[in-house]
Amino acid sequence: MSTAVEPSPSVRTVPPLSGVQHLGLTVRDVAASEAWYAEVLGLVRAFVEEHPAGDGYAVVMTRPGSGLFVGLHHHPGANQELFTPQRTGLDHLAIQLPSRADIDEWITYLDAIGVEHEAVVERTEPAQYALVLVRDPDGIPIELFWIGG
Repeated sequence: MSTAVEPSPSVRTVPPLSGVQHLGLTVRDVAASEAWYAEVLGLVRAFVEEHPAGDGYAVVMTRPGSGLFVGLHHHPGANQELFTPQRTGLDHLAIQLPSRADIDEWITYLDAIGVEHEAVVERTEPAQYALVLVRDPDGIPIELFWIGG
């Protein structure tokens, strides 16, 4: 025999989310980063947006048809140090790939354009996945990531 439990009036329903809309990255050199994201990831400039306080701007890039938007932000007072995941904030960016075969296609492409990358990581636990990691000009790790289903 089971008993239905009515939720407490204090329990609230979490409103829906539909995905990540964009990612904003503070970079040391917007022009160098824009060139890298265009050549390596095939992103194109969507628009340039001034910061509301007038103290910088972002070059917003996209990969048409992917839903991926990346803002490359210039902040005049930002330090010029390379990225490190040991600071509070971003650890890495993972971009989903449609199939495992795409990992090999990306490796071939990265090798052809001379972009350094790490060896493929493949795991079956806690889920089946594979990834190859590249770093942008600021050292931000970007995982090209496939998860099995």
